[in-house]
This record gives sequence, C-alpha cells and structure tokens, in this order.
Amino acid sequence: QVQLVESGGGLVQAGGSLRLSCVAAESIFSMYHMSWHRQAPGKERELVAEIAVSSTTTYADSVKGRFTISRDSAKRAVYLQMDALKPEDTAVYYCNARPVIGGLPDFWGQGTQVTVSS
Repeated sequence: QVQLVESGGGLVQAGGSLRLSCVAAESIFSMYHMSWHRQAPGKERELVAEIAVSSTTTYADSVKGRFTISRDSAKRAVYLQMDALKPEDTAVYYCNARPVIGGLPDFWGQGTQVTVSS
C-alpha cells in the first residue's frame, strides 16, 4: 500500500498560480511513474501530467505551457506548478502512483480541490 497525500489546492482568480504537492509515505520514485489527474463535476477523470521513472514528462494538450510537473526524491514529493490558470482548470486534482512493473495496482491520493474564478 502506497500512501499519497496531496495539498496546495484552493481558490484563485483566472490568470493566477497554484502549486500542488503530493507526498508519498515512502520512497517510491524508482518504482512508480507519478502523475496528476483531475476530475471536474460531471466529467471523467483525466490525466494532466506525468513524470516517469526516467524523468520524462508528458502533459495534456490543455495544460501544455502552463503546468509543470516535477519531483524531489529527498522529500518524496511530486509537484504540479500551475500558472495562467483558467476557469476550466477547476476540478479535484489527484496524485497517482503507477508501478513500473505491470500487473501491480496503482495508488491514488485523496484529492485536492482547485477552483479558478473568472
């Protein structure tokens, strides 16, 4: 069982910035790809950004150039820096740990609410 705790959500005006943090209870970054997902009301959960074990990063087209995913192994933390926020970024944001080894379960944090006002 991998425990993930997110923080950093809140209410921000359009054009503003927030930084989300996800702290793992143990060192897992060599075994798990880490990612941020979001789910808006009435919509399916979607991948926002991922940082692989290799440090390769990928982003949803809707956030490219505005969001940055990073990690700090010493702090067991993954971050999502969100700039130039838009009202359509409003959602619950979830941290996910996906194992490198196939067939093993992945893990989710409890989520943190991000609300962007226009």
